[in-house]
Amino acid sequence: MNQSFIHTAVLLTAYNPTGPLNYVFFTLTFFLYVFTVLANLILILVICMNSSLHKPMYVFLLNLAVNGLIGCSAVCPKVMDNLLRDIQSISYGGCLLQVLFINVYATCAYAILAVMAYDRYVSICKPLQYHIIVTPSKVKILSTVVYLVPVTLLSFQVYLTSRLPLCRFTINKLFCVNLAVVKLSCVKSTLANLYGLFITATLVVLPCFLVMLSYMKILQVSLRASKESQKKSLSTCASHLIVFINFSVSIIFSVVYNRHSTVSTLVNHLNSAQFIFFPPLLHPVVYGIRTKEIRRSIAKLIRRRTLARPT
Repeated sequence: MNQSFIHTAVLLTAYNPTGPLNYVFFTLTFFLYVFTVLANLILILVICMNSSLHKPMYVFLLNLAVNGLIGCSAVCPKVMDNLLRDIQSISYGGCLLQVLFINVYATCAYAILAVMAYDRYVSICKPLQYHIIVTPSKVKILSTVVYLVPVTLLSFQVYLTSRLPLCRFTINKLFCVNLAVVKLSCVKSTLANLYGLFITATLVVLPCFLVMLSYMKILQVSLRASKESQKKSLSTCASHLIVFINFSVSIIFSVVYNRHSTVSTLVNHLNSAQFIFFPPLLHPVVYGIRTKEIRRSIAKLIRRRTLARPT
């Protein structure tokens, strides 16, 4: 790593000058962050405390909630801090760390969604073999792999980025992203570019392909099933499908907005960053509303707390 630059300040120029608008955005970001943390913590607590939810689907859902906390916590506190400052900056070392956590959040989300799609595929297409295929040991292995592989691959990517010499120290973003940090360099690295393509293919394209393949298989089986079985399959997959589409649309929208928006305003940059702000909040809400077992567990937990209060 460039030790001489590790404590150097990188300026983030996407923010408006300190004023009333920044305070509005600070308030919105604060409440969004608080609600996101509460929603995911409640989901984690409900799954951990209710033994009836100690099933593969809910274990993977717990991982999705933890991942959502990683994503929003990597960005929101620093964005709120910068909204209240006259000079918005971050150390180069902190910038690299933020890049790592944001990329881990995005890629782990796809990995977890792919594993959840596989779980739904086995549940619907091979119901009699489900407990033989999706064993507790396999769930533990998959839960480890969805974090270990992205963290390992992305750590090396950040290492490659950190080796590049710097000649610029301003990023026109609300927070650090790998492409913007690479552009701070005085040179172009073929290795870093090729490795970036490998990361995209392995950690984004492949999981998306596996999710779509799983749903193609599910659709084939459902079309041959009875109406009642079709409704059950739809009910089983609806929440996951909504979450997958929501996250993918957020990612695509952010990338397109980031690359093709010609007006550099705080509102536009917030739009380009919405894949960080909204999916971590919407995912636990979608599952909490649409999943009967989770609704029942939340209601049971509330009743238990209410009855436990002294009269």
